[in-house]
This record gives sequence, structure tokens and C-alpha cells, in this order.
Amino acid sequence: MSKSGKLIFLDIDGTLTEPGSNTPPESALKALEMTKAKGNKVFLCTGRNVAMLAPLLKYGFDGLVALGGGYVTVGDDVIFDCPMSDRQRDIALDVLGKNGVFRTIEAKDATFGDESLGDFLSDQTEGNSEIERWRKALAEGLGIKPMSEYDGRPIYKVVIMCNKSEQLDEAKKYLEGDFAFMIQDVAAHNCLNGDLVNRKFDKGLGIKRICKTLGVDIKDTYGFGDSINDLEMIETVGTSVVMENGSEVLKRMADVIAPSVTEDGIYRSFEELGLI
Repeated sequence: MSKSGKLIFLDIDGTLTEPGSNTPPESALKALEMTKAKGNKVFLCTGRNVAMLAPLLKYGFDGLVALGGGYVTVGDDVIFDCPMSDRQRDIALDVLGKNGVFRTIEAKDATFGDESLGDFLSDQTEGNSEIERWRKALAEGLGIKPMSEYDGRPIYKVVIMCNKSEQLDEAKKYLEGDFAFMIQDVAAHNCLNGDLVNRKFDKGLGIKRICKTLGVDIKDTYGFGDSINDLEMIETVGTSVVMENGSEVLKRMADVIAPSVTEDGIYRSFEELGLI
């Protein structure tokens, strides 16, 4: 790649696709094709694990910042791979479980959720993109296995959902030194949700790792997101873009507000920024 090329990082749910979907709008696919033809590279930058983002790989991305930055690739090369330790995993599952927090744990190639999570989500009347993704994933059978089937494979992050912030207090006491509690600011009715993410990585650090590998200056990067788990990406990239359907907190930080994912936001913002 020429060092003059740009690096573009795209969140999936609520940004590249409607929440929970694996099919970008035709306009977004056209934008991806056109920007790559100009010598730019496009990376998925997502909280999803590799199994859950796999349906999108057919669209020809140049690499991944997956699992919120815990697993990073450039082409076929893995440049960062950082699961939590067994001890960290065991503490998280135990303390969150006994405080009634609904847990979904993500390995690179599988996702396991508390058996009652589907019932919990069905009671929520309002949702953000992360809630909608999990609701659809459960409803459509996209491979979220029961927690009872978890077999000890390495885990990268924990998705947490609960009714009250106090349910997280004990877990924070034990884990906040090693993990950030990334709680969505757009809460569903009676529901807090977010990610428990290792402080050794985040989306922004994943982007920096790719820039270092490719020899690209951070000023030549563009990041597109919609929710609070895109915060570090938005803070890191040279040009930050937040979707109109996204978090109000994030929109206040953005260099550019793009039209919503349902209004051809990717194509229209690529056009505005001269990326196509």
C-alpha cells in the first residue's frame, strides 16, 4: 500500500449495517469498492468476535479490529491477540453472576450467554444498537450458545446487562483495575448494558497497532461509529465520524456527523470527505 493511502475503520452495528444485520446497504458496498479503488484500505472495527462478523468478510475488508481491540489482523496476519486470563474470567463470571448480572462471554469463534438472557431482553421496550444486536442474534439463532456449554476456551470480553448500576459495584471492586466497564449511555428501559473490556486493548489501540504495522500516520485515518464502545476509536483517528442515529455523547465529540445508517450514511459521508 502506498503510504499516501488512507485507512478507514468501520463499526458494524448501527454504522455499516442496521443493528444486528449482516447486510450493508448497497450504497455502502459501492462506497467500499470505490474507496479501495482509490488506494485506501478499509477495516472492520467492532465489538463482535470473528464468528459474529464472519458473514461480512465476503465484502473484502483489509483486516479487523475485532472483540473491541482484543484481536487485530492486517490481511491474513494476526498482529495482536489478547484473551483474558483464566483467573480474570473466573472472577468476572462468579461476581457478576451472584449479583444477578446477565453475562454473555465472547471467545474468538463462539459466544455463550446466560440461558435467561433472551427472556430478559424481551422485556425491554426501548433499545440501542447493542441491545438490538443481541435481541436479533438470539431471535435468529446466530450461534449464541447456552452458558452451560462453555468449554473453557479463551475469552476476550464479557457483555453485561442488568437493571441497576449497583449490581456492578462488587465486580468493579475486583476488576476495575484490569477492565474498563464500558456502559452504554443510551440505556434501554430498565436496562444497563455494555462491555467489560481489558485495559490492555481498545478500538483506538487496535487502530494504532494497524497504523504501526502499515507505516501510516494516524492523521490519515478515518473512524466511523455510533455507540459509546466506539469512544476510543473516535478519540484516536485523524477524522472521526459518528452516525446521526448514534450516541449523543459521541456526536458531540465527532468531527463529522454522517446521515444515519438507513439514509446511506456511509456513502454520503465518504463522498463528503473525498474518500470516493
